[in-house]
Amino acid sequence: MSSKKDPSCKTMRLPDTYVIIFFVVLLAAVLTYTVPVGTYKTQEITYEMDGATKTREVLVADSFELQRDEQGNPVKKGVAVFEPYGEVGLLNYVFEGFVSGSKWGSAVGVMAFILVIGGAFGIIIRTGAVEAGILHVLSKFKGMERAIIPVMFVLFSLGGAIFGMGEEAIPFVLILAPVCVALGYDAITAVMITYVATQIGFATSWMNPFSVAIAQGISGIPVLSGAGFRMAMWAGFTLVGIFYTMRYAEKVKADPTSSLCYETDSYFRENVEKGKEVESHFGLGHMLVVLALFAGIAWVIWGVMTNGYYIPEIATQFFVVGLVSGVIGVLFKLNDMGINDIAVSFREGAKDLLGAAMVVGMAKGIVLVLGGDTPTDPTVLNTILNSAGNAISSFNTAVSGWLMYLFQSVFNFFVVSGSGQAALTMPLMAPLADLAGVTRQVAVLAFQLGDGFTNLIVPTSGCLIACLGAARIDWGTWARFQIKFQAILFVLASMVVVGAVLTGFN
Repeated sequence: MSSKKDPSCKTMRLPDTYVIIFFVVLLAAVLTYTVPVGTYKTQEITYEMDGATKTREVLVADSFELQRDEQGNPVKKGVAVFEPYGEVGLLNYVFEGFVSGSKWGSAVGVMAFILVIGGAFGIIIRTGAVEAGILHVLSKFKGMERAIIPVMFVLFSLGGAIFGMGEEAIPFVLILAPVCVALGYDAITAVMITYVATQIGFATSWMNPFSVAIAQGISGIPVLSGAGFRMAMWAGFTLVGIFYTMRYAEKVKADPTSSLCYETDSYFRENVEKGKEVESHFGLGHMLVVLALFAGIAWVIWGVMTNGYYIPEIATQFFVVGLVSGVIGVLFKLNDMGINDIAVSFREGAKDLLGAAMVVGMAKGIVLVLGGDTPTDPTVLNTILNSAGNAISSFNTAVSGWLMYLFQSVFNFFVVSGSGQAALTMPLMAPLADLAGVTRQVAVLAFQLGDGFTNLIVPTSGCLIACLGAARIDWGTWARFQIKFQAILFVLASMVVVGAVLTGFN
């Protein structure tokens, strides 16, 4: 029997991210005709964290009510195909998604963040200093290339666990993708040691202020309680991630053509080759650009950890770094840069991540078609949340705990914000845990694992799509790679949740 592949056979291609989102929007529209809308009441709760009192508006668990018409029948608000005057119709989902939210989050804030980051790094990359600097450093540490994977994975996992690193991973993918390719790995490896590592840390954190801390505060249990269990969980999942990534990276290094992104990595390989030409005369100008980049990264880390900087501040910080790098490039004539090249490279860099930024707005459109995610507004999402909660409480403790994890994993497809998902689901899941005989600590555990791990594959995660855009990987290619690791994480997380139920984790 011949081992040659039939040339007529083609590898099955997954639909484009935009196509997937469009059909999910269609499904959401169908649900508006079949599922009645409902509302919750809300209340303001307070909790202590790091010696400070925090407040948050959350829904009241037993306050759900279906909206009814004058005859007492449940109301179904079927969405129109098109709505004028700024309302949301089926085909309005793109524009309305783009302009929704605020500069502090999804969608418009995250979209702007992605474009500014892309533009800033377009300028930095135009100088040629990054590629040359990478090769210069690598030449000094030959034989130690393998260390980059465990070291970077641990650092980014800690970033996710300690201060909820997510969007901050995007610029690091831009930096480390060419590094990994230069080392003989691929861009997928770069995404694994940056974004994937942050989300493993995010999902298993003992102190993440945007996830576990909010969920514990809402659930009425001491913030940062259960830290020992979660630290052990973080270490275990981080080790699994390191092992999986190193095994994959070594396979790619042995046979680069085995990489799913071998073709798209040609962009980085070409830039690395150009960098080799520059490396031979790595001068003061190149050094200043590299120093500006590292100073900017230090500035970002300082701002996030000491002053709580978020999307607006971080975007502006990287814009400053890009601008400074551009001025240095012009003054030192790096790659024959002129003043107009700063503008052109900013535009080109933003263009490279435009597709990823648009996904953020389109994904937000799904929630808008369902009526939004405000508990006090009559929406389909509120009804789904209430129905799922009632179903979960009817099973035994172990199954109820696992179903909480499964529900949070699915719900994250629609609400990818960790803090937003906590505010919507935990006021319901905490008392449901009491009814099902599951501790509230387990309910929080199910939330954080379900929220964090699905961020690694759902096409509605703007941060994931932006990181893939930075690495020049389309979502379909990523899904083919990630699905196996996703299954491993799902099985392990299920075991952790069920084990926590059986041992009475509290």
